[in-house]
Amino acid sequence: MKYFIFILIILSFASCTSVKKYNAQRLSLISPEKLRDDIDFTYQKLQEMHPNLNWYISKKELDFKFDSLKSTINKPLTPKQFYFKLQPVIAQIREGHLSLKIPAKRFSKKEIKALKNKKGLFGRFEYQVEDDHLYFIENKDSIQNIKPGTELLSINDVPVSNYLKKYRELISSDGYNTTFYPYYLKDVFFNFFVAEKGIMDSAKIETLYNDKKQTLILKRESKNKQEIEKDKAGKKRTPEKKLNDYVASTSSYNRSFKFLDKDSTVAYMKIKSFSRSFSDKFYKESFTKIKNAESSYLIIDIRENYGGSLYEINQLYSYLAPEPFVLIKPSQLTSRVTPLKTNYFRKSNPLQYTVKSLAYPGYFFYQALNVYKGKDGVAYYKMKENKPTKPKENAFKGKVYFLINGGSFSASSVISAKLKFDKRVTLVGEETGGANDGTVAGFYSYQQLPNSKIDLPIGLLLIQPNITFENTKKGVTPDVEITQSMQDIIDQKDSQLDWVKAEIKKEKESLKIAD
Repeated sequence: MKYFIFILIILSFASCTSVKKYNAQRLSLISPEKLRDDIDFTYQKLQEMHPNLNWYISKKELDFKFDSLKSTINKPLTPKQFYFKLQPVIAQIREGHLSLKIPAKRFSKKEIKALKNKKGLFGRFEYQVEDDHLYFIENKDSIQNIKPGTELLSINDVPVSNYLKKYRELISSDGYNTTFYPYYLKDVFFNFFVAEKGIMDSAKIETLYNDKKQTLILKRESKNKQEIEKDKAGKKRTPEKKLNDYVASTSSYNRSFKFLDKDSTVAYMKIKSFSRSFSDKFYKESFTKIKNAESSYLIIDIRENYGGSLYEINQLYSYLAPEPFVLIKPSQLTSRVTPLKTNYFRKSNPLQYTVKSLAYPGYFFYQALNVYKGKDGVAYYKMKENKPTKPKENAFKGKVYFLINGGSFSASSVISAKLKFDKRVTLVGEETGGANDGTVAGFYSYQQLPNSKIDLPIGLLLIQPNITFENTKKGVTPDVEITQSMQDIIDQKDSQLDWVKAEIKKEKESLKIAD
């Protein structure tokens, strides 16, 4: 027991030292020569590991962009300053999964504990982005009486439009579709802002509502005893929370299911993330309820679902498929050894390192045995999702509507493209943020730039739906295009879901007349 306590003390001390060392490094200036070396390192690793680097940009054009960037590096920069130089170039590759990790400040355990008992400064609102404008669309706590539809003009006298333009250059969708940006940018705006400016206890903001400008001071408040207890209760994993994949940070569920009418003919399933957690049980129970109710219609809502598990979307498809199917094509790699470059020991403390060392032989052989060389001479990775899957016994045979928008990304786009190609559903909404013809993700190699120490995760698998490709370099387009206006969002009017409900109602009425 004494040795165990001693080890914990050593690990705790090492953690504090690591935080201080990292924070000191992120503020240090790095010479132009070393920064140019980091640019070369980045491009070399991308060419070595990314299985489709020139999907949306030619090698000649990408060479030019990296060379041009190097020519602009003529003075020392901090890692954070360098990030804002390099990331816009990486974003031009147009792969939404490919992005440097911004070198934000790390916090000690003491600082984290103090922040846990405080409310967010900007995080207690919901936002919407339109062009270079940022709007409040929800204010549950009625902070400063800010009403939905109020525009946030500036923060500490800096126009918000400046930040939006700057942060817009840091992100990309898959390909040339533009629908992804407003959804993703509203979600990551304050992540970038805090990483750049630090955590604030207060901020002066200027707002605009009904042509009237107002200057307000937002303050970070401490949570009261009841709120702290509520947070603790929210973290307890009840059976319902497990089944519907409860997210404590947002007090919401990733999955939900209900019937939209009294006679249970219309079932509705909302999936915010394909997290895989308890997904088998959720789908089994939900589709059993649908079968028992003899429902005729199913609406599946994956709007603003940024993706997740291929396993889960394969499971979901198996409840919709009329016959055996293959979800994705064989997953391509740059070489047979690529899966062994996933930084197996990354972020391991001494104890974890020891355990992982013992398990490494099994990991090595598992990865090696799952790689094979195709007849075309290309290396591929074996996955359950590129093999035939049988439909579930209680697979739904009625009419299916799929709700999509620009926030439907990655795995959400993969399943949307497959369902559309198979003509199994009617897609309603907007073009997806993820590409119709696939993406590069799967598992990652976590590279660290040698001088700036910025992390660069590189997706190693080319994942493509098992379809005939459209080669549009854009997202999955809906069968019925319906966009949500800002006023719809403010009024909490769901024009896309309303259209589906109206369509179902018309079909029901026509069937009654036919009878």
